Amino acid sequence: MPDKHPEWPALIESLALRLQSHTPRRLDPEHSGRAAVLIPILPQGEEFCFLLTQRTHKVETHKGQISFPGGIHENSDHNLLETALRETWEEIGLARQAIHILGEFDEYLSITGLIVTPFAAWIGGPLKLAPNPDEVDAILKVPFNIFQDSRYLRVETRVRLGVERKLYFYDFQGKEVWGLTAQIIRDFLRLAEQK
Repeated sequence: MPDKHPEWPALIESLALRLQSHTPRRLDPEHSGRAAVLIPILPQGEEFCFLLTQRTHKVETHKGQISFPGGIHENSDHNLLETALRETWEEIGLARQAIHILGEFDEYLSITGLIVTPFAAWIGGPLKLAPNPDEVDAILKVPFNIFQDSRYLRVETRVRLGVERKLYFYDFQGKEVWGLTAQIIRDFLRLAEQK
């Protein structure tokens, strides 16, 4: 059940309702573990944006890539939502009080064999962040419209495990948002735009 907040913008209220009535896709392939990410949504003037991180070159995987805050589920986490919240705090210092959960989205299989569960969230109030320098090089606020405008999109076809797949690359100020993060955003915005 999503949190409730009396001052949510109409789009955010609508997203919470869509996620509530959406049955998240569940995956059951062989996997190397589970992970969870937060899809933080922020206001930016009259627009909305995603809060993304650019990973350092010190991290174990996906060095330098742009992604949502999140990581691998640990035994001490009661559930995957707690994983997403803990990892978000550890990576960028975003406190739980500022995070209003809108709902759970579809599961994805990462290239490293993890099943990844995203949780969408509205970030209200003043933004206080403290990025972990070992994990995060930069915090990016990327407007929704970057992912809705084909001028910023490049599509490549690649073969993985014998299957042809489309990979989406979005250009944001000379940085590329691609891979699993781009796929989650693309699918999530399709849900948001449904009539």
